[in-house]
Amino acid sequence: MTKWLYDGEIRIQKLKIPPYGTNCYIVACPETNDAIIIDTPAEAPRILAEAQELHVRYIVITHTHHDHLGAFSEVRTSLGVPVAIHAAEAANLPSPPDLTLNNDDKLRFGTVSMTVLHTPGHSPGSICLLTGKHLFVGDTLFPGGPGHTRTPSAFKQLIESITQKLLVLPEDTRVYPGHGRDTTIEKAKGEFAAFANRPHAADLCGDVLWRTA
Repeated sequence: MTKWLYDGEIRIQKLKIPPYGTNCYIVACPETNDAIIIDTPAEAPRILAEAQELHVRYIVITHTHHDHLGAFSEVRTSLGVPVAIHAAEAANLPSPPDLTLNNDDKLRFGTVSMTVLHTPGHSPGSICLLTGKHLFVGDTLFPGGPGHTRTPSAFKQLIESITQKLLVLPEDTRVYPGHGRDTTIEKAKGEFAAFANRPHAADLCGDVLWRTA
């Protein structure tokens, strides 16, 4: 079993799942064992095994790119719990969601309340989930840079999402991305500042690194 991170308010289990190194998070209330699963990349048996002693209340999908959905159908069928996703992504799921989310909506499980942050740019309906000083960001933000964008306008939109909704959070907020290692808002602010202080091409998009773009 994977080791849990526990801070007294929530328990977090991070599963790094091949073939794309996508992170699945299981977040649980320590008082009630109620939980949610954030993204379903692949390896459904592994996800289900890690969650088997919990009362899973929701499956939450941060966005519908295929590397976050490889185990979706099997996990959904096995658990039979509501699926939640932003309204702008709903039509792209393999099967319709039970709940569509919008900015500032709340998801509650046990004593935990999570706030939905709509952060378009990587995809139209990308969301992040905030509870206390824990921020689950999907592919909106990574250590060292933003998520991939396909057009300059999407990149601009993503920068607005990051600066207006994420970098305004307390600096000690811990950031859990859809791929790779964890980071903090403090580190992300410093990295973005290095980017913002330099000129950039008007057509900038794609895979961007704050310190080299």
